[in-house]
Amino acid sequence: MKKPSSNRLSLFILSLAAGVSLFISCNKSSSSNSGTGHLEVRLTDDPSPYDAVYIDVQKVEVNVSADTGTGSGWQTVPLLRPGVYNLLDFRNGIDTVLAAADLPAGKLSQMRLILGSNNSVVVDGQSYAMKTPSAQQSGLKFNIHATLTGDIVYRLWIDFDAGRSIVTTGNGKYILKPVIRTYAEAIGGSIKGWALPGVAKPQVWAVQGTDSLLALPDSATGYYFFGGVNAGSWNLTFHAQDTTYKDTAYSVTVATGVVTDAGKVNLEKK
Repeated sequence: MKKPSSNRLSLFILSLAAGVSLFISCNKSSSSNSGTGHLEVRLTDDPSPYDAVYIDVQKVEVNVSADTGTGSGWQTVPLLRPGVYNLLDFRNGIDTVLAAADLPAGKLSQMRLILGSNNSVVVDGQSYAMKTPSAQQSGLKFNIHATLTGDIVYRLWIDFDAGRSIVTTGNGKYILKPVIRTYAEAIGGSIKGWALPGVAKPQVWAVQGTDSLLALPDSATGYYFFGGVNAGSWNLTFHAQDTTYKDTAYSVTVATGVVTDAGKVNLEKK
């Protein structure tokens, strides 16, 4: 891979206007993220015969422990938007992000979805309130059995079967008895490394095809990190903003669910 020129770096920046995704990774120290994985909870739905199915999502909690037990207790995953969602907006592979958080690495054993009282179903243009059995008011609990690895991004899907989750009573009322399956997977891998010295003011570019990612190493430790990147080969370019230092570049291979250690780069004087 050729040494980057100022024209090439300008092209990276201009490519943003052409639709290329550019993500900036903030400065991080190696100790700040080594023990956490990022969890993103998404909502999706199976087909159903109703006009609309509205559920009132109030809280998402997960249980993560260092072993297979549940001793760590429940932790809340902050919702992006608490409130009512129409499940039928998320059919045929469409989903939405419900919540996201950085959690301690370990065994993700259970999840709890807590619903409010504002649940309803629309049938033939008519809206009907749906009651939730009192036994479920403390939250719908699911077993997951996934492992969160530090510095890896995970997605957890809540697949809500709206068609099987609604029970019609003899007097024309509707009861919500959620039928849900959950599944989790790692989203790509991660790249970590160190770029020194800090006085060179290094920038780290990771390039794969049309994806260009930029990390700004910690000024003291030189640590940088790219999370949630696609598997495959990535070209890393280390550009010194102090022009008295030389740029350098090499490639690394990323695997899904793995943190790739790109090692330490010491930029040299020209």
